[in-house]
Amino acid sequence: MDVMDNLAKYKIFLSVAECKSISKAATQLYISQPAVSITIKKLEKSLNTTLFIRKPKGVTLTENGKTLYDSVKQAFNLLSDTEQILKSSKSTGHLRIAASNVLCKYFLMPYLKAFTHQYPNTDVSITCTSSSNACSMIEKCSIDLALVAKPNNLGKSQYHSLGIIEYIFVCTPAYRNKFDCANDEIFQYGNIMLLNKDNGSRTHINNYYAKNNIIPSHILEINDMDMLIEFAKMGIGISCVVKQFVEHELNSSSLIELKLTRPIPPREIGFLYNHIHPFNNNVLKFININFE
Repeated sequence: MDVMDNLAKYKIFLSVAECKSISKAATQLYISQPAVSITIKKLEKSLNTTLFIRKPKGVTLTENGKTLYDSVKQAFNLLSDTEQILKSSKSTGHLRIAASNVLCKYFLMPYLKAFTHQYPNTDVSITCTSSSNACSMIEKCSIDLALVAKPNNLGKSQYHSLGIIEYIFVCTPAYRNKFDCANDEIFQYGNIMLLNKDNGSRTHINNYYAKNNIIPSHILEINDMDMLIEFAKMGIGISCVVKQFVEHELNSSSLIELKLTRPIPPREIGFLYNHIHPFNNNVLKFININFE
C-alpha cells in the first residue's frame, strides 16, 4: 500500500472502530457498505491479523485492533496538529482538555488562566463531562488531557497527581440543632443534599453509604456543587461537599462540619494523559505551568 492508500484505509478503519458498525461508518463516510467491508478485509490481509470481531449487531476491536487504533488515532491527531501549525506561523498547536463541571471550576480554571496568559497562541478547547467519560476520551485519543479522579486502572495512560480532595457533610448550626441525635444517626432524619446520580462524586458517596450500611431517609438531588453549598447555607438541609470548597464558610462558622465516626474516604485527583508526541508538548507545559 502506498501512503495515500494507507491514509484512506486507516480513515475507514478509524470510522468503523468508533462507530462500532460497518454500515454506520459507510453512512458517515458517504461510501457504500461493501466498499467499507472490502477495505477492512484488505487491511487485515495486508497486516496478517484480524482487527474486528464481527457480531450480529456491529463489530468490536480485537486486541490487535485496539493496538492499531491507538497508534492510528495518535497519528491522525499528530497530522491535524501539524496542519494547524503550518497554517499559522504564530500558532503553537492545540490542546484539548476534558473535566467535570466541579473540577473544571475549582481546579482547572487556575491552570487555564495561567496557561492562556503564558501561551496566548495555543488554541485550547474544553469539554465539560463526567470523569468516566473523560477517561474514555483519553483512551480514544479524542482529547489530550483529562482532569479526573484517579482511575483504578491507568492502562497505557500517564497520571500527574494534584493531591486529594475530602468530602464532608455540612449544614448551618441552627439546622444541626433541630436534631437530638449523634452525627452518625442524622441521615435518618435530615434532608441530605447530594449531587445527581450521573456524577462521579455521587457514585463515591453511594459507595460510602453501601459500605457503611447507611440508608438516608430523604435525599435531595442537585446538579451543581455551588448550589449544594448555597442550599446548606440557607438551612435547607445537610450537603455533601468538597471540604476545600467551603473553607471560608467553616472558618466563619456559617457552616459546620458533621464529624462522622467513619469519615468519607478522600479521592485523589490529577491530570490523565497519553504518550506525548513532539507536536503536543503543550500537555507537559500545561500540567507544569508556572503560576506567576
